[in-house]
Amino acid sequence: MTSDETMTLTTAQAIIRWLANQYIEIDGEEMRLCGGGFGIFGHGNVTCLGEALYNVREELPLYRGQNEQSMGFAAAGYAKQWLRQRFMFCTASAGPGTSNLLTSAALTHANRLPMLLLCGDTFVTRLPDPVLQQMENFYDPTLGVNDAFRPVVRYWDRITHPAQIVQSLPNAIATMLDPADCGPAFLGLPQDVQGWTYDYPAVFFERKVHRIRRQSPDDLEIADALAALSKAQRPMIIAGGGVQYSRAVDELTAFAETHRIPVVETIAGRANMLATHPLNIGPVGVTGSNSANAIAEKADVILAVGTRLQDFTTGSWTAFAKEAQIVSINAARHDAGKHRSLPVVGDAKLSLEKLGEALDYRAPDDWVSFARDQRKTWDAYVADNVSHDGNRPNSYAQAIGVVNDLCDSRDRIVAAAGGLPAEVTANWRTLATGTVDVEFGFSCMGYEISGAWGARIAQSEREPERDTIVFIGDGSYMMLNSDIYSSVLSRKKLIVLVLDNGGFAVINKLQNNTGNESFNNLLEHCPTIPEPFAVDFEAHATSQGAIAETVSNPAELGEAFERAQQSDRTHVIVMKVDPYEGWTTEGHAWWEVGTPHITESESVRKAHLETEANRSKQRRGV
Repeated sequence: MTSDETMTLTTAQAIIRWLANQYIEIDGEEMRLCGGGFGIFGHGNVTCLGEALYNVREELPLYRGQNEQSMGFAAAGYAKQWLRQRFMFCTASAGPGTSNLLTSAALTHANRLPMLLLCGDTFVTRLPDPVLQQMENFYDPTLGVNDAFRPVVRYWDRITHPAQIVQSLPNAIATMLDPADCGPAFLGLPQDVQGWTYDYPAVFFERKVHRIRRQSPDDLEIADALAALSKAQRPMIIAGGGVQYSRAVDELTAFAETHRIPVVETIAGRANMLATHPLNIGPVGVTGSNSANAIAEKADVILAVGTRLQDFTTGSWTAFAKEAQIVSINAARHDAGKHRSLPVVGDAKLSLEKLGEALDYRAPDDWVSFARDQRKTWDAYVADNVSHDGNRPNSYAQAIGVVNDLCDSRDRIVAAAGGLPAEVTANWRTLATGTVDVEFGFSCMGYEISGAWGARIAQSEREPERDTIVFIGDGSYMMLNSDIYSSVLSRKKLIVLVLDNGGFAVINKLQNNTGNESFNNLLEHCPTIPEPFAVDFEAHATSQGAIAETVSNPAELGEAFERAQQSDRTHVIVMKVDPYEGWTTEGHAWWEVGTPHITESESVRKAHLETEANRSKQRRGV
């Protein structure tokens, strides 16, 4: 093919043809970089983009979503399952269809996940303006709904001429595949421009194989890290989600074992090490474990690997000693330098290898013994917490324990927002690495079922025999449940556990813990609801085509779960849990929340003073 050959295509046809010819090499195998897409058609994407997608429906399968926001969540779940090595696109019509994707764009941005947004836009010519669903801006006619995506994506462009995609598409892909800048990319596609033609260079559509860059760390930064670690008396490793995205689990484990350094995990890094590993001291932070938090507050050197050190990890920066030195390995410069860290900007796998080769050091025996003893005590607490032999009320922890005992080690666990992230993080015993997805980067209720559907699509491409298991509360279920229907339609089976506590129970708990009266969280405390009643979740799930059943206790839950494992389609299990009793009460670090400085309530005033009393432990950093 010569460089002067051209192909006459519409903008939409060119975008889709180019996407279909992008590949990535994973473990020596080449496969399409884009696994397909999620789409809801309307004016703004059906006539032109829809026409182009029809012609590649085998190469780029299009899953029809039920809600644009949930499509974005599904794309995030897909990207997580593929460890950011592959992505899905989402397409939505102009106006509200596109604006519904704002929340999922923010979720993928916060979690540093790739997703391509191909969204309808108003006409470039403005000849028919104002069109249906157009947001008119009186002082700037170029400003529209799609501009709202600028703060929540890593790459943004509005295509106003067909030739622009020759530059824009490669830039979007480069952003999504960059370990440091990974996040969603947005292309606004005006309705008229989608159908305009252009003589594209034929070489633009040649097959291209991508590889994700591994950035080597700087020798001087490695030297600084070595100097700090070599002097450590009480070292600790924080393992974040970036360890998995770097495919550095083995290197992390080898580094910890060689130098006998205890490891704690963030929420995103929750399945970096097996629960049985002797150096896995547990999850750290606000939703952590007594064991991890006990060593965190004593550690003098902290090696943070692939974590952005958000407040649930750091206990709003009270979990660590003020004088502790942090050494941060991260592909992103922004994250590597937080809180006076010694930065090692580079790939986690390469950085751990380079640091490990040069480090002649083993942590003191008494420190390692202290950490292991703390973990043994925590394991005993969890074992009791998840047990259900006595007369304790039904709880999240008990449901987690039942599933943990019965699931396959490679099954994927999905939870998000509400009370379940804390309960899963604290109580789940990791059976295999990379099998837990607790969406707490954006803490987005409604992610659970949709994210699991996307994960199941990806999982079926790699491990089709494994299950994807969803833990979801009734509050999140009511927010976004329609991808139960999507999973049945697409034959991507999920096992969904709906744990019903009568509203937003974890926020009610936060409300009470800060001295406030229960108000507007549990249904029984909503003054605008004269007669609360329970939703029949079993009937609702059945109406979407799922198999569903309701159980009364954890023992029945176990029996139902075994039936769900044998089901040929999505299986929903409903169990009521107590909104007040049965919470995991141990393992929590301090978390800063805003409390009233003046109040007429004595209980609120007292809680405010108790909250402020912990502020003295807070590290002051940047």
